[in-house]
Amino acid sequence: MQSKSERGSVYGQWRIYEMELWDADYYNSEVKAFIKIGKDGSGEFQFGLVQGGIDGEFGGPPEYRFEFTWAGSDECDEASGSGWLKLTGKNNVEGEIKFHLGDSSKFQARRAK
Repeated sequence: MQSKSERGSVYGQWRIYEMELWDADYYNSEVKAFIKIGKDGSGEFQFGLVQGGIDGEFGGPPEYRFEFTWAGSDECDEASGSGWLKLTGKNNVEGEIKFHLGDSSKFQARRAK
């Protein structure tokens, strides 16, 4: 079971380095793909032409992870969905971003320096 401090260590900015559905040429096409989580549960992300604002909180057992909803855009069209991320090492997280009624993609990210 993760302690509160371990769960809280997902806060900060992460660089996405792998996505299940898209390659690096796409997800890094406008900016280096990232996800950022604030201590208040808000945040933001961008990969490719997709960007969104995050509203989330930690889910409980059996698997503690940061779960969120998001609203934003995909190529200038309104988009929304949900997702999650969890710590897999001191400087690594894994997660998933889902589009409402659409695709979902797992991702891997490293803490931004």
